[in-house]
Amino acid sequence: MEKAHSIRAHFEEAQQVLDAFLGNPGLLSSLERSGDLMVNAIRSGGKVISCGNGGSMCDAMHFAEELTGRYRDDRKALPAVSISDPSHLTCVSNDHGFEFVFSRFVEAMGRPGDVLLAISTSGQSPNVLRAAEAAKEAGMMVVGLTGKDGGPLAALCDAEVRVPWNGFADRIQEVHIKCIHALIDHIEVHCA
Repeated sequence: MEKAHSIRAHFEEAQQVLDAFLGNPGLLSSLERSGDLMVNAIRSGGKVISCGNGGSMCDAMHFAEELTGRYRDDRKALPAVSISDPSHLTCVSNDHGFEFVFSRFVEAMGRPGDVLLAISTSGQSPNVLRAAEAAKEAGMMVVGLTGKDGGPLAALCDAEVRVPWNGFADRIQEVHIKCIHALIDHIEVHCA
């Protein structure tokens, strides 16, 4: 019986975090602004580059593949790429250090008018911070998906969506994926 209670508690806590998110209209406005930045970039011939570590990398990959592939509707492919190529990641890690794996890609591929989707539940990941700095230097806009207090990433963002949770990262990631799906839908509706 104890195990069942523990499983139920996961869902109750997740609902609590989602309710807190929905209860803050500023977060929904930030999410819409984030989507608008991405729509404007794509409509202007730009692209969205996404990055994150661990589960956030999986989210970054999911974001990009839904745009180049298909989310809900049949439409033309949309320009998005996640920084997740193992050969790039290992090359840069080996030659420069892990903190440069995303920024080197942004330096090579980012152009003015593009958008970086930087995902970090703490807002403190050194490689994500360097990517955001490189994006700003390249004339890109930065959208951040963060949690906790936003960390140093918050100050580098043109639009930040911060999940109001100071506990374990999994609750933040659960809301991040909902944000990502909302962004994909927003882009698909306005760019198809």
